[in-house]
Amino acid sequence: MDYLPLFFDLKKRHALLIGGGDVALRKARLLVRAGAQVRVISHEVHAELRELVELHEGQVLIGEYHPGLLDGVALVIAATDDETLNERVHYDAVERLLPVNVVDNPPLCTFVFPAIVDRSPIVIGISSGGQSPVLARMLRAKLETLIPSGYSRLGQLVGGFRERVKARFSSVNDRRKFWEKILQGEVAERVFAGRDEEAAQLLENELNADQGEPGVGEVYLVGAGPGDPELLTFKALRLMQQADVVLYDRLVSPQVLDLCRRDADLIYVGKARDNHSVPQQGINALLVEHALKGRRVVRLKGGDPFIFGRGGEEIEELKAQGIPFQVVPGITAASACSTYAGIPLTHRDYAQSVKFVTGQLKNRTSDLKFDELVHPNQTIVFYMGLHTLDKLCEGLMEKGKPGDTPVAIVSQGTSAEQRVLTGRLDDIVERQREAQLPAPAIVILGEVVELQSKLAWFGQTEGAQADA
Repeated sequence: MDYLPLFFDLKKRHALLIGGGDVALRKARLLVRAGAQVRVISHEVHAELRELVELHEGQVLIGEYHPGLLDGVALVIAATDDETLNERVHYDAVERLLPVNVVDNPPLCTFVFPAIVDRSPIVIGISSGGQSPVLARMLRAKLETLIPSGYSRLGQLVGGFRERVKARFSSVNDRRKFWEKILQGEVAERVFAGRDEEAAQLLENELNADQGEPGVGEVYLVGAGPGDPELLTFKALRLMQQADVVLYDRLVSPQVLDLCRRDADLIYVGKARDNHSVPQQGINALLVEHALKGRRVVRLKGGDPFIFGRGGEEIEELKAQGIPFQVVPGITAASACSTYAGIPLTHRDYAQSVKFVTGQLKNRTSDLKFDELVHPNQTIVFYMGLHTLDKLCEGLMEKGKPGDTPVAIVSQGTSAEQRVLTGRLDDIVERQREAQLPAPAIVILGEVVELQSKLAWFGQTEGAQADA
């Protein structure tokens, strides 16, 4: 490697910054975050830079650089566009064995600034050795999205217990196992959920507990989205990759399931029409059973757990049994599939409201209040409505919904197999009978469907509103 990565303690130490412009301001912000007292020398100094430096017990000097300014400093940064001055600063600092950075001039640097992911006390530095700062910043942006800000609070929490853990476990291996359990388990999840006091109490309990007895685990109800794995939330992905057990349904795509932890136990609990591999009561029991064994359980649901996903029923059982849980929202099918089909659910000229409706009720009928669904200027999205499509259309027209109302069926939305069938309320049943689009599918009804032919950008469209 071209540079040895080090973390420099600058608290209450002096740093010399030559230059007073925007670049110097960016460097000064980093220095004061690290606790340095910054001394700035320049003929002109940016007002914000002056305020920043003076606020953090630094010093602003107006005038020429000279070697005497290097006395008593810990490091030196030249942030000017004067190449001759930058070279002088470099050689003066090297002569005094002081670390020096000349901005955007690697040959004159004895150290470089990395791209930084700051989750203090956890800090990650990424360097290209001055070869490609833009690439380093891009990698930092990726890490920023993967590492929640809660890691800062988690680091502070465990730091407060470090000495007590050393006293509790004499073996390095025992300490490592303990911290792995803490940092990958319920304590960390409580911190990420903003429940720091609970996390501290759990850590206290774990420290005092008999390590041979597993405690109660935790259940995560995770929305897996509509199928495209890139639509998962970062939190969903993190929990999926640390689960001991994953209960998943038939709407979870293989691509999403592949992102779960490789050695997790995968349990299929899918439900199809009139064919439930595991009834809902059995799913509830499985969640409780595995959690009571001290395992981290992910209940992976297509779409969103709280939108026709029966997530409420599952957490009622968990609550009754005293099982800790979290719920991670997912992108629901209505939003994702309509977007991928090119159908905005609301539009200033067509629809000022949208309703999500299940087309399949508990008693296997479509006993819906159709009179509430026939108002103009609204979009209706039917979940699980493919098998009752004829009844839905009949019920709407009986209550006065015009037969020429545009309708779309989006089948296997967001996947490579996505197909969209458009038509009208009075002919969509016949069109579907001919097309035989498979489930899972949603039905979208409303004037916004007219926009599909203009806005479609993904998948295959069958039928067109102009044909109707």
